[in-house]
Amino acid sequence: MALDDPNADAALTARCHTALAAVERYCAHARAATAALVAPGGKVDAALVNRHQHAAHGLAWLFTYAAGLRALLGWAEALAGDGGLREVERLILVCGFGEYLAQLGGGIAMSQVETVRPGDLGLAADAAALLGDADCAALIAAGGGDARVRIAALLGAGEMARTALGDDLLDMMADQFHRFVDDRVAPHAHGWHLRNDYIPLDVVTAMAELGVFGLTIPEEYGGSGLGKLAMCVVSEELSRGYIGVGSLGTRSEIAAELIRLGGTEAQKAHYLPRLASGEILPTAVFTEPNTGSDLASLRTRAVRTTDAAGAEGWRVDGNKTWITHAARSDLMTLLVRTDPAAGGYRGLSMLLAAKPRGDDAEPFPAAGMTGGEIEVLGYRGMKEYELAFDGFAVAGDALLGGVEGQGFKQLMETFESARIQTAARAVGVAQNALELGLRYALDRVQFGEPLITFPRVGGKLGAMAVETMIARQLTYAAAREKDADKRCDIEAGMAKLLAARVAWSNADNALQIHGGNGFALEYQISRVLCDARILSIFEGAAEIQAQVIARGLLGRAN
Repeated sequence: MALDDPNADAALTARCHTALAAVERYCAHARAATAALVAPGGKVDAALVNRHQHAAHGLAWLFTYAAGLRALLGWAEALAGDGGLREVERLILVCGFGEYLAQLGGGIAMSQVETVRPGDLGLAADAAALLGDADCAALIAAGGGDARVRIAALLGAGEMARTALGDDLLDMMADQFHRFVDDRVAPHAHGWHLRNDYIPLDVVTAMAELGVFGLTIPEEYGGSGLGKLAMCVVSEELSRGYIGVGSLGTRSEIAAELIRLGGTEAQKAHYLPRLASGEILPTAVFTEPNTGSDLASLRTRAVRTTDAAGAEGWRVDGNKTWITHAARSDLMTLLVRTDPAAGGYRGLSMLLAAKPRGDDAEPFPAAGMTGGEIEVLGYRGMKEYELAFDGFAVAGDALLGGVEGQGFKQLMETFESARIQTAARAVGVAQNALELGLRYALDRVQFGEPLITFPRVGGKLGAMAVETMIARQLTYAAAREKDADKRCDIEAGMAKLLAARVAWSNADNALQIHGGNGFALEYQISRVLCDARILSIFEGAAEIQAQVIARGLLGRAN
C-alpha cells in the first residue's frame, strides 16, 4: 500500500469501507451474542446486564471502536474530496484502521486491568475471520510502528492534519480561539494550577466578550444561536489551553440548556440573556454524598414556605458535594426532592436558586448555606466544594418549568449535550498532551539525537495523533447528530467514553516522553496528567457510560 501516493486516496478509502463493513458484521454478531446473555426473552434484563457486565461493557467498546472508524473514514473522505489527503492524513487513516482492527480482533482495553477479548463474547471464530479479511489484514500490516514514526516526523516538521470542519465560520472560530488560548490562557494556566487560583475575572470577561457563554443560546435571548459543533470547536480549543477554562463554559451550557428546554417563558427571558453575557455565572448542584450516579437516592429536601407577608418560597435542607465553581457562581441549578412520598426519580425537581457571589475569604455569604473546598489533584481554576443547606431560602418562582417532579426528566434532556461537550474538552486535553510531548521530544537531546528520532518515542507520538483525531471526529459526528435534532444518546456516550480514555492515554504517554522531568511540578505535563484523569469520572464514569451505551444498543436491537 503506497501511503505516499496522492493518487491512492480512492483506493485507500475503498479498502477502509470494505474493512468497516467487516467490522459492522462483527459488531452485529457481538450484539446478537450479548443479547442472548442479557435479553433471552427479547427484553433487556437489568439483573442479567449487571451479572454479565464484562460482556455488556465490552459490546459498548466494540461499537465505540466501530463508530470511531466510521467517523475517521468520513473525515478522510471529506478531505479527499477537498483537494486530496496529505501524507500525514493518509497515515492517520491507515494507522487508525490498522490499530483498531487489530484490537477488535484481539482485545480492547476497557481499563488498565480489564481487556474484553473476542472469546468473552463468543466471537473467537468471527475474530479470526475479521483478522483474516484481506483488506483488514492489509490495513493492519500498513498501520504499524513505521507508519506511526513517520506521522511523528511529519508533525515535528510542522505538517498538521486538518480537522475537516466543512464550514468557514467554524474554521474562523477555531483560529480565533486558538489565538486567544495561546495569548491569554496557555502562558498562565500552569501558574493558576500550581497556586490553585481561580481563573482571573479578566479572562472570564474576555471569554464573555468572545461569546463563549452564549454560543448555543438562541439569538432572541442574546446568544449566538449556534449549534453543538460550534460548542465542540470552542470547548476543544479552550481546554487545549487549560481544562478549567474549557469547563467554565460548561457551567453556562448546562444551565442554559436546562432553562431553554424546561423553563417558563419568564425564566428564559430573565436568565438566558444574563447567562449569555456572562453577567450570571452558574453552577450545577446535583451530586450528593454517598449517591454519586445514583440520583434516585437523592435526599436534599425542598419544602414550600409562606412568609408573614404571604410571599411563597422554598426552604432547602441537605448536603451536596463535588460542586464546581460553587463559591464564585451566582446561580445554582439545584436538584432537590420536593415529594418524599414519590420514590426514586419521580419526586425530584429542579430549582433555579440565586445566591450571592463569594470569594476565598467568604465563599458562601448566604444565610442557610455553608461549604468547604475539596482539595483536588487537578481540574482546578474553579474549585470544588461540598455544600450544606440548613433552611436555605429560595424564591417561590424558582421551580424550573413551574411544575414539580420534572427535575430528573429535565436533567436527562441535557445529558446528550453535556457528554458531547465533555468529549470535546477531553479532545482538547489530549491535543495539549500531544503538543507538550511533541515539543519536548523535539527539544530534548539524548545520545546526540532529539528524542523524536527514537522509534518508541516517535511511535508514541504518532499513536497519540491518531487517537486524538479519532476521538475528535467521533465527537464531531455526535455533535452533528445533535444539531440535526436526531437522538444521539449512544453516540454522545461513545464520544465521551473514547475521548476520556484518549486524553488519559495521551497525558500518560507524554509524561513518559518527558521522563523524570514529567514528574516535576514545574513541567506542564504534570498538570495535564492530573486534569486528564477526571475525564473518565465526571459526566458519567466510564463504567456507567459503558452500561448506558450497552443497554441502548441492546434496547434498539429489540
